Amino acid sequence: MTPSAPGLRDTVRAPSPRGRLGRVTRRIPLIAGAALLLAGCGTAVPAAQPPAPGTTACDYAVSGEPARAVEPPPAAASTVGVATVTLTMSGGTVTITGDRARTPCTLNSIESLAKQGFFDDTGCHRLADSGMHMVQCGDPAGTGRGGPGYRFADERDPGARYPAGTVAMANAGPNTNGSQFFIIYSGEAQLSPDYTVFGQVDEASLKVLRTMAAAGHDNGYGDGTGRPLGPFRIITASVG
Repeated sequence: MTPSAPGLRDTVRAPSPRGRLGRVTRRIPLIAGAALLLAGCGTAVPAAQPPAPGTTACDYAVSGEPARAVEPPPAAASTVGVATVTLTMSGGTVTITGDRARTPCTLNSIESLAKQGFFDDTGCHRLADSGMHMVQCGDPAGTGRGGPGYRFADERDPGARYPAGTVAMANAGPNTNGSQFFIIYSGEAQLSPDYTVFGQVDEASLKVLRTMAAAGHDNGYGDGTGRPLGPFRIITASVG
């Protein structure tokens, strides 16, 4: 594939992600309600508490305006169990499952956004059907530039591969994850291990995606990808 269209904020292409986004303007504290620790001359300063057992601390840094108003995810993410997010789409049901122990902060964000309705009634804005077979979703604005108003760090596997069924975060460089994600619906994408793989979809979900993808795209991005020509929408997203 040739480089993606100028101006796309979150995108995926082979062999590596696009350039960087602007700097974060402020930070969201990792832990609220920190205890006080006395230090010198009786001055009280906050002391961070370690995460509770079965959780890890996540940093969701403010970045730009959200495409749809949402609250940031909880700063403590579970590292236990399997997360399940069900996408009711225009062509059927797509079920994503992910291991919280491997990508806790990513799944924490995806679950939070789904619970708040961020993905509901959202079109998947980018489809690839040559070189690799991929659909990209998660931008309510439908422009490829929209996000949740925050970004967070990669949880990458240096040995990551992208066979059919892989669900991973789209990005614009290291540690620029937001709300956009992509699903490989056929074959194996030859991508560098620069994307956070946070889940898988099952064979039934792949059949739904392949049927929707069969309508093709408009090649509007000029790189062998474009907007889907047929209906390709997330109607609702639910957790559990």
